[in-house]
Amino acid sequence: MIFKLLTFPVTGPIEGVTWLGEQILERANQELDEKENLNKRLLNLQLALDLGEISEEEYDKQEEEILLAMQAMEDEENQQQEENQEQ
Repeated sequence: MIFKLLTFPVTGPIEGVTWLGEQILERANQELDEKENLNKRLLNLQLALDLGEISEEEYDKQEEEILLAMQAMEDEENQQQEENQEQ
């Protein structure tokens, strides 16, 4: 316990940077998973249409929802990149 208190001025910032890096990595993985899930949903939707499991109208409706979600993710990423460039 005393050793930890004595080394805190050195290890504190290192642990803080490590924690921050882990948070960034977790967020990046989460965004990749979301993109991958949207791509899988779109592929499954196309397959369902090809197999005749859904109508063309249902396909168009669901496809639009998925594409809008993908566009929203892209817009958010672009906005974050612009904010980072301004800083």
